[in-house]
Amino acid sequence: MNTPIRYDCHVHLVGNGQDGSGCWLRIEGLWLRVLSEVMRKAVGMPLPLMHKDFDVKYVEALRELVRGSYVDKALLLAQDEVYDEEGKKLNFGSFHVPNDYLFKVCRENPEFVPAVSIHPGRKDALAELDRCLASGARALKLLPNCQNVNCSLPQYDEFWRRMASAGLPFLCHTGGEMTVPVLHRSYQDPRILRRPPWSWALRSSLRTPLVIVTSSTRTTSVSSLN
Repeated sequence: MNTPIRYDCHVHLVGNGQDGSGCWLRIEGLWLRVLSEVMRKAVGMPLPLMHKDFDVKYVEALRELVRGSYVDKALLLAQDEVYDEEGKKLNFGSFHVPNDYLFKVCRENPEFVPAVSIHPGRKDALAELDRCLASGARALKLLPNCQNVNCSLPQYDEFWRRMASAGLPFLCHTGGEMTVPVLHRSYQDPRILRRPPWSWALRSSLRTPLVIVTSSTRTTSVSSLN
């Protein structure tokens, strides 16, 4: 009997981009500065956030945490930038982790599996989704209230259908958010996930994209990524 692989399904990749990773950090306000320092020390990072070697050392620290834990692998999360409904990039958010950097880290470290992040309002959203699927994406992560994603908009239906066709799990954060700036509090309501594509997928013969809804009080629906 095969032993199930144990995953930590919510591990953030972070970087400042000074080594060319394409990441960026924007830590503004006393609360975020204090919180970021607490989180940095919690993962055993000896370097300050804006150190030129931060990106490499952060990955090394995460890898050692996984190796020393009871889990076998970590679902590592990218973080797309913020867009409006017409696909215009907005100057908002506290950090960005490109999908390309995520795939690079996962290729070099077998402890990690990639969860990409794609705002469905991007003009290249479908092309990026296809590219990420071909590159081995294992899930897609969004924070609707922070990334300005109203998942119930009909214009995003084709994006969700493409995910459903591929059986790509959807990791979606709902409820309040304390670590990332919030743009639309109304988008943290899990009812925005009740669009027809999800029921369409359930009625079809396709593998359905698992919706994992996390909040400050509850995590619902967990499935194997094996």
